[in-house]
Amino acid sequence: VWHLALFGSDDCLSVQCLNAMGPDAFCFENVSGYTNSLKKYPYLWLCYSGEIYNHKKIQQHFEFEYQTKMDGELIFHLYDKGGNEQTICVLDGVFAIFLLDTANKKVFLGFRPLFKAMTEDRFLAVCSEAKGLVTLKHFKAPFLKVEPFLPGHYEVFDLKPNGQVASVVMVKYHHCRDEPPHALYYNVEKLFPGFETETVKNKLWILFNDAIKRRLMTDRLGLGLQLVAATLLKQLKEAQVQYPLQTFVIGMEDSPDLLAARKVGNHIGSEHHEVLFNSEEGIQALDEVIFSLETYNITTAHASVSMYLISKYIQKNTDSVVIFSGEGSEELIQGYIYFHNVSTLKWRDIRAILRKIFLFSPLSLELRVPFLDHHFSSYYLYLSTEMRIPKNEIEKHLLRETFEDSNLILKEILCDGITSVKNSWFKILQKYVEHQVDDAMMANAAQKFPFNTPKTKGYYYHQILEHHFPGQADWLSHYWMPKWIDATDPSAHTLTHYKSAAKA
Repeated sequence: VWHLALFGSDDCLSVQCLNAMGPDAFCFENVSGYTNSLKKYPYLWLCYSGEIYNHKKIQQHFEFEYQTKMDGELIFHLYDKGGNEQTICVLDGVFAIFLLDTANKKVFLGFRPLFKAMTEDRFLAVCSEAKGLVTLKHFKAPFLKVEPFLPGHYEVFDLKPNGQVASVVMVKYHHCRDEPPHALYYNVEKLFPGFETETVKNKLWILFNDAIKRRLMTDRLGLGLQLVAATLLKQLKEAQVQYPLQTFVIGMEDSPDLLAARKVGNHIGSEHHEVLFNSEEGIQALDEVIFSLETYNITTAHASVSMYLISKYIQKNTDSVVIFSGEGSEELIQGYIYFHNVSTLKWRDIRAILRKIFLFSPLSLELRVPFLDHHFSSYYLYLSTEMRIPKNEIEKHLLRETFEDSNLILKEILCDGITSVKNSWFKILQKYVEHQVDDAMMANAAQKFPFNTPKTKGYYYHQILEHHFPGQADWLSHYWMPKWIDATDPSAHTLTHYKSAAKA
């Protein structure tokens, strides 16, 4: 987590590190994350956190002479060569950038989940978590408006001599359905021509393998999802990597995921970890989960408890710092059960889901998510609706068919559940929340929560966020709810299709 704010006077500009307890002044170089200026570019100051997957390719292509071994150094060279636009279009990875150009008096900001706040007197504060901004004590204003930075955008500010800033332009540089500009620097064929079934399967195979390969920039790995795990293990063996691959699963006693993941671990030969939790541990974690994720979205709260608990386990019991995950696959590949209810799924529906995924799927640890790779996702979204939606009662059928003969995945592993067969996590939470919110509280919901007024006992999650972050309900623009079905609760457990499948 890094927090930055700009302050200055007529003849001096400084950058200070801020925390929730108040100001602690540091030199710019000492702010956590990769923060530096190069001798070649003394007018550029960069605060950077993340990974640039194609930094070696781009360095070689332009023959940049590096002064460090940091992948983020590429940003200095690209910015000096072509400014904001070329820097953005060329980079492939997951990262956050705060670039200060003192020669041209510009501030450049963008990428990865970020939050920003602007005071009434035009001072800018930036943080990777909203909680780092809401308690800032530098400013006289009693209330500092904190906003999530839009994904797929970058923003340019003019920097005044006294440290104040003024936004010049906000640019949307990436559309998830378009082939990414940095594809030019990879040795891949043109993505979009050819949509016969076998051609599509072949391209998906190549693109997914490439997505895994691009993310192999660490020597301490952990895994989630069997296709990601199996593909990565295959590539590690081909690269003759010696250390064991670790896989992780979490669930309640006798949950389907525990058994399925155990089979996958045995199948691929990983060092497998099983993490058990009970209903009391899950409920006790709710408050911390909502505080950490800074959201009261119902499905996020439900799903993130297990992610939170397994992250704590990984941090405490292993040296894995980078986790490969299947996050994003359900949204991209239409893997959720409610997609069975789709009769005429429109592109705008999927686009709306993906545009807002950063609000509903906050992640812990340093996750690598190959399903959201620019090349893979843009190609998949270009396919016809008929190819993408569930087929013969099977979600993600196209992906399954693509890899079914590869020996990477077990055909019998079709389940998706962390909860006990006897008592689901959904039912446990529903029962608990029912006892926390009474009818009188629901009757007064519109007055207490005028923004995103809860229509169900999900009121409880809204209440927790309000306790930690008063007046910040608009961090969540809307509750996650598929718009093409008639539902008041976003959980798939309430859908007719789910109930029918459960009985079967």
